Amino acid sequence: MNYERLKTFITVAEKSSFSEAAKRLFVTQPTITSQVKALEDELDTRLFERTTKKVEMTQAAKVLLDYARDIVQMNDAAHKEISQMEDHACGDLKMGCSLTIGEYFLPEFLKRFNEAYPLIQIQVSIANSTQTVERIKDQVIDVGLIETPIEDESIQMESFLEDELVLIAPPDFITDEDTITLEQIEETPIILREGGSGTREVLKYYLQQAGLSEDDLDIVMELGSTEAVKRVVESGLGVSFISKKAIQKERELALLEAYRINGLKLNRHFYIACRQKQVLKTVSERFLESLRGMAWETMPVH
Repeated sequence: MNYERLKTFITVAEKSSFSEAAKRLFVTQPTITSQVKALEDELDTRLFERTTKKVEMTQAAKVLLDYARDIVQMNDAAHKEISQMEDHACGDLKMGCSLTIGEYFLPEFLKRFNEAYPLIQIQVSIANSTQTVERIKDQVIDVGLIETPIEDESIQMESFLEDELVLIAPPDFITDEDTITLEQIEETPIILREGGSGTREVLKYYLQQAGLSEDDLDIVMELGSTEAVKRVVESGLGVSFISKKAIQKERELALLEAYRINGLKLNRHFYIACRQKQVLKTVSERFLESLRGMAWETMPVH
């Protein structure tokens, strides 16, 4: 069976849509229809029942799907092994990462990786954790680096780096103390990242563990980037929670200070995410191996 036809069939099955499959594979819808029709002719069976509203798999398609995935996976594995034998340290890598990782952690990793593998071209798309996972599922990117674990059977997760969230505020927010109480937080205007961001989800989890919900907070603003959050906090409109690493420069310039919360430790992990049973390209694996090594050097996970 033709490899491209099987990939097309799998995509239509996963998306339950010819048009969505065309978008994911960057081809026209007639091309998708033609590929599926050719596969149906080869197997002498109907694979999809098409109506004006949806596309449903036939029983034959359900049987074929697992085999098709295995065939595609084995094909990708063969290409990968041959590529490794040739030892070509070149190629393209499409990756995505959440905003905090992309803005404050990834640049140094990319610099060192480029020095080691100058012929590997990396395209990075930065979005929040939820959006990054959707791009992985849609095969727009090969791998993603995100800030919160995602419960999705189609996504494989691996912790690679530890981080700490802190409350940020102007340096004179609290005098003679470097910690605050949960009661003080409830009484203070809060600026948060948008829903779907890893920082927001981690904070929500820890607050729930402490017996608080977002409804208990005085949330005055939601913003789509860490830089925007920092500028608003600097202006004195409220406080926020971000990665401690993200305010290194502001602390040196005495623009912002980091505070810990009594009885609440906001530790988290960053995660590598990819599709389950995905055969990663050689360039993707080299990047992840380097990333794990550099992460261990800078901040090993305990």
